[in-house]
Amino acid sequence: MSTHIGAQKGDIAEVVLLPGDPMRAKWIAETFLESPKLYNDVRGMLGYTGTYKGNRVSVQGTGMGIPSTLIYCHELITNYGVKNLIRVGSAGSYKETVKIRDIVIAMAASSTSGINNSRFINSDYAPTANFELFMKAALYAKNNNIDIKAGNVLSADVFYEDDFNSYKKWADFGVLCVEMETAGLYTIAAKHNVKALSILTISDSLVTKESTSASDRESTFKTMIEIALSTVD
Repeated sequence: MSTHIGAQKGDIAEVVLLPGDPMRAKWIAETFLESPKLYNDVRGMLGYTGTYKGNRVSVQGTGMGIPSTLIYCHELITNYGVKNLIRVGSAGSYKETVKIRDIVIAMAASSTSGINNSRFINSDYAPTANFELFMKAALYAKNNNIDIKAGNVLSADVFYEDDFNSYKKWADFGVLCVEMETAGLYTIAAKHNVKALSILTISDSLVTKESTSASDRESTFKTMIEIALSTVD
Protein backbone atom coordinates (compact mmCIF):
# COMPACT_ATOMS: atom_id res chain seq x y z
CA MET A 1 0.00 0.00 0.00
CA SER A 2 1.08 3.58 -0.62
CA THR A 3 0.40 6.51 1.69
CA HIS A 4 -2.94 7.52 0.16
CA ILE A 5 -3.98 4.42 -1.82
CA GLY A 6 -4.85 1.24 0.02
CA ALA A 7 -4.28 -1.14 -2.88
CA GLN A 8 -1.89 -4.06 -3.01
CA LYS A 9 0.62 -4.61 -5.79
CA GLY A 10 -1.21 -5.85 -8.88
CA ASP A 11 -4.59 -4.42 -7.82
CA ILE A 12 -4.35 -1.45 -10.21
CA ALA A 13 -4.22 -1.70 -14.00
CA GLU A 14 -1.61 0.03 -16.16
CA VAL A 15 -4.42 2.21 -17.57
CA VAL A 16 -6.22 4.50 -15.11
CA LEU A 17 -9.06 6.95 -15.73
CA LEU A 18 -8.89 9.94 -13.40
CA PRO A 19 -12.10 11.80 -12.52
CA GLY A 20 -11.76 14.41 -9.80
CA ASP A 21 -14.97 13.31 -8.08
CA PRO A 22 -14.68 9.93 -6.31
CA MET A 23 -18.41 9.33 -6.81
CA ARG A 24 -17.85 9.84 -10.52
CA ALA A 25 -15.19 7.11 -10.27
CA LYS A 26 -17.82 4.82 -8.77
CA TRP A 27 -20.29 5.68 -11.55
CA ILE A 28 -17.69 5.02 -14.27
CA ALA A 29 -16.68 1.68 -12.75
CA GLU A 30 -20.26 0.47 -12.35
CA THR A 31 -21.39 1.74 -15.76
CA PHE A 32 -18.50 0.80 -18.04
CA LEU A 33 -16.36 -1.88 -16.40
CA GLU A 34 -17.05 -5.58 -16.06
CA SER A 35 -16.68 -7.03 -12.55
CA PRO A 36 -15.35 -3.80 -10.97
CA LYS A 37 -13.61 -4.31 -7.63
CA LEU A 38 -13.03 -1.57 -5.07
CA TYR A 39 -9.32 -1.33 -4.25
CA ASN A 40 -9.28 1.99 -2.40
CA ASP A 41 -11.49 3.97 -0.06
CA VAL A 42 -8.78 5.78 1.91
CA ARG A 43 -10.02 9.34 2.65
CA GLY A 44 -13.11 8.48 0.61
CA MET A 45 -11.13 8.73 -2.64
CA LEU A 46 -12.60 5.68 -4.35
CA GLY A 47 -10.65 3.52 -6.78
CA TYR A 48 -11.82 0.51 -8.79
CA THR A 49 -10.37 -2.04 -11.20
CA GLY A 50 -12.36 -4.04 -13.74
CA THR A 51 -12.19 -4.95 -17.41
CA TYR A 52 -13.31 -3.19 -20.57
CA LYS A 53 -13.52 -5.31 -23.72
CA GLY A 54 -11.16 -7.77 -22.12
CA ASN A 55 -8.58 -5.19 -21.01
CA ARG A 56 -7.89 -4.33 -17.37
CA VAL A 57 -8.78 -0.73 -16.53
CA SER A 58 -8.78 1.17 -13.26
CA VAL A 59 -10.63 4.31 -12.23
CA GLN A 60 -9.25 6.51 -9.45
CA GLY A 61 -10.71 9.68 -7.97
CA THR A 62 -8.12 12.43 -7.52
CA GLY A 63 -9.91 15.27 -5.75
CA MET A 64 -9.82 18.85 -7.00
CA GLY A 65 -6.74 20.84 -7.97
CA ILE A 66 -3.17 20.12 -8.99
CA PRO A 67 -1.76 19.31 -5.50
CA SER A 68 -4.35 16.61 -4.83
CA THR A 69 -4.04 15.19 -8.35
CA LEU A 70 -0.25 15.02 -8.11
CA ILE A 71 -0.41 13.00 -4.91
CA TYR A 72 -2.51 10.29 -6.55
CA CYS A 73 -0.66 10.35 -9.86
CA HIS A 74 2.72 10.10 -8.13
CA GLU A 75 1.64 7.06 -6.13
CA LEU A 76 -0.09 5.42 -9.09
CA ILE A 77 3.07 5.75 -11.17
CA THR A 78 5.79 5.05 -8.63
CA ASN A 79 4.06 2.52 -6.37
CA TYR A 80 1.75 0.72 -8.79
CA GLY A 81 3.43 0.95 -12.19
CA VAL A 82 0.66 2.82 -13.99
CA LYS A 83 1.64 3.69 -17.59
CA ASN A 84 -1.42 5.51 -18.98
CA LEU A 85 -3.29 8.22 -17.06
CA ILE A 86 -6.40 9.74 -18.60
CA ARG A 87 -8.19 12.60 -16.89
CA VAL A 88 -11.95 12.73 -17.45
CA GLY A 89 -13.43 15.88 -16.00
CA SER A 90 -15.50 19.01 -16.44
CA ALA A 91 -14.43 22.47 -17.57
CA GLY A 92 -15.70 26.00 -18.05
CA SER A 93 -15.68 27.45 -21.55
CA TYR A 94 -13.67 30.58 -22.40
CA LYS A 95 -14.93 30.80 -26.00
CA GLU A 96 -18.27 31.36 -27.70
CA THR A 97 -17.36 28.57 -30.11
CA VAL A 98 -16.83 26.13 -27.21
CA LYS A 99 -20.35 25.40 -26.10
CA ILE A 100 -22.06 23.63 -23.25
CA ARG A 101 -21.68 19.83 -23.54
CA ASP A 102 -18.79 20.13 -26.03
CA ILE A 103 -15.85 17.82 -25.48
CA VAL A 104 -12.37 19.32 -25.33
CA ILE A 105 -9.15 17.32 -25.59
CA ALA A 106 -6.27 19.21 -24.03
CA MET A 107 -3.26 19.33 -26.35
CA ALA A 108 -1.44 21.54 -23.84
CA ALA A 109 -2.15 23.16 -20.48
CA SER A 110 -1.35 26.67 -19.38
CA SER A 111 -1.61 27.29 -15.64
CA THR A 112 -1.85 29.83 -12.85
CA SER A 113 -0.23 27.27 -10.54
CA GLY A 114 3.34 27.71 -9.32
CA ILE A 115 4.06 23.98 -9.64
CA ASN A 116 6.55 24.42 -12.47
CA ASN A 117 7.94 27.82 -11.51
CA SER A 118 9.66 26.10 -8.60
CA ARG A 119 11.33 23.68 -11.02
CA PHE A 120 12.15 25.89 -13.99
CA ILE A 121 13.34 29.17 -12.51
CA ASN A 122 12.91 32.15 -14.88
CA SER A 123 11.64 29.76 -17.56
CA ASP A 124 8.29 28.43 -18.78
CA TYR A 125 7.63 24.71 -19.08
CA ALA A 126 4.85 23.71 -21.51
CA PRO A 127 2.97 20.57 -20.31
CA THR A 128 1.55 18.68 -23.29
CA ALA A 129 -0.54 15.59 -24.03
CA ASN A 130 0.85 12.26 -25.14
CA PHE A 131 0.57 12.20 -28.94
CA GLU A 132 -0.36 8.51 -29.20
CA LEU A 133 -3.26 8.79 -26.74
CA PHE A 134 -4.36 12.06 -28.32
CA MET A 135 -4.50 10.53 -31.80
CA LYS A 136 -6.41 7.46 -30.62
CA ALA A 137 -9.02 9.65 -28.94
CA ALA A 138 -9.31 12.02 -31.89
CA LEU A 139 -9.63 9.15 -34.37
CA TYR A 140 -12.35 7.47 -32.31
CA ALA A 141 -14.27 10.73 -32.15
CA LYS A 142 -13.95 11.22 -35.91
CA ASN A 143 -15.03 7.66 -36.73
CA ASN A 144 -18.06 7.97 -34.45
CA ASN A 145 -19.11 11.44 -35.61
CA ILE A 146 -18.36 13.01 -32.23
CA ASP A 147 -17.50 16.69 -32.51
CA ILE A 148 -14.50 17.59 -30.37
CA LYS A 149 -12.43 20.70 -29.76
CA ALA A 150 -8.69 20.41 -29.20
CA GLY A 151 -6.14 22.95 -28.03
CA ASN A 152 -4.76 24.77 -25.02
CA VAL A 153 -6.62 24.73 -21.69
CA LEU A 154 -5.99 26.58 -18.44
CA SER A 155 -5.36 24.72 -15.19
CA ALA A 156 -6.25 27.25 -12.50
CA ASP A 157 -5.53 27.23 -8.78
CA VAL A 158 -8.56 29.40 -7.96
CA PHE A 159 -12.14 28.28 -8.61
CA TYR A 160 -13.93 31.46 -7.47
CA GLU A 161 -12.09 34.32 -9.18
CA ASP A 162 -12.27 37.89 -7.81
CA ASP A 163 -12.13 39.26 -11.35
CA PHE A 164 -14.94 37.60 -13.32
CA ASN A 165 -13.53 38.90 -16.60
CA SER A 166 -9.98 37.60 -16.11
CA TYR A 167 -10.74 34.75 -18.50
CA LYS A 168 -10.74 37.14 -21.45
CA LYS A 169 -6.96 37.54 -21.54
CA TRP A 170 -6.59 33.75 -21.80
CA ALA A 171 -9.30 33.52 -24.44
CA ASP A 172 -7.50 36.18 -26.49
CA PHE A 173 -4.52 33.83 -26.71
CA GLY A 174 -6.60 30.84 -27.80
CA VAL A 175 -7.19 29.08 -24.48
CA LEU A 176 -10.40 27.09 -24.86
CA CYS A 177 -11.53 26.44 -21.30
CA VAL A 178 -10.55 26.30 -17.64
CA GLU A 179 -10.21 23.37 -15.21
CA MET A 180 -7.87 22.61 -12.31
CA GLU A 181 -5.70 19.55 -12.94
CA THR A 182 -4.32 18.97 -16.44
CA ALA A 183 -1.07 20.95 -16.20
CA GLY A 184 -0.05 18.92 -13.16
CA LEU A 185 -1.01 15.62 -14.80
CA TYR A 186 0.94 16.35 -17.99
CA THR A 187 3.98 17.49 -16.00
CA ILE A 188 4.25 14.44 -13.77
CA ALA A 189 3.64 12.11 -16.70
CA ALA A 190 6.51 13.73 -18.59
CA LYS A 191 8.78 13.50 -15.54
CA HIS A 192 8.19 9.75 -15.24
CA ASN A 193 8.02 9.02 -18.98
CA VAL A 194 4.46 7.71 -18.94
CA LYS A 195 1.47 8.66 -21.11
CA ALA A 196 -1.21 11.16 -20.15
CA LEU A 197 -4.28 12.70 -21.75
CA SER A 198 -6.99 15.03 -20.48
CA ILE A 199 -10.50 14.79 -21.92
CA LEU A 200 -12.97 17.40 -20.69
CA THR A 201 -16.68 18.05 -20.97
CA ILE A 202 -17.86 21.68 -20.94
CA SER A 203 -20.27 21.97 -18.03
CA ASP A 204 -20.36 25.77 -17.76
CA SER A 205 -19.59 28.80 -19.90
CA LEU A 206 -17.94 31.95 -18.61
CA VAL A 207 -18.99 33.64 -21.84
CA THR A 208 -22.73 32.89 -21.93
CA LYS A 209 -23.12 32.11 -18.19
CA GLU A 210 -24.91 28.86 -19.08
CA SER A 211 -24.52 25.71 -17.03
CA THR A 212 -25.65 22.11 -17.33
CA SER A 213 -27.98 20.17 -15.07
CA ALA A 214 -26.90 17.05 -13.19
CA SER A 215 -28.72 14.79 -15.66
CA ASP A 216 -27.18 16.60 -18.64
CA ARG A 217 -23.71 16.16 -17.19
CA GLU A 218 -24.20 12.44 -16.73
CA SER A 219 -25.35 11.83 -20.30
CA THR A 220 -22.61 14.03 -21.77
CA PHE A 221 -19.93 12.59 -19.51
CA LYS A 222 -20.79 9.17 -20.92
CA THR A 223 -19.48 10.20 -24.35
CA MET A 224 -16.27 11.51 -22.78
CA ILE A 225 -15.71 8.19 -20.97
CA GLU A 226 -16.28 6.26 -24.19
CA ILE A 227 -13.60 8.35 -25.90
CA ALA A 228 -11.20 7.74 -23.01
CA LEU A 229 -11.80 3.99 -23.08
CA SER A 230 -11.22 3.92 -26.83
CA THR A 231 -7.51 4.50 -26.13
CA VAL A 232 -7.27 1.23 -24.19
CA ASP A 233 -5.80 -1.76 -26.01
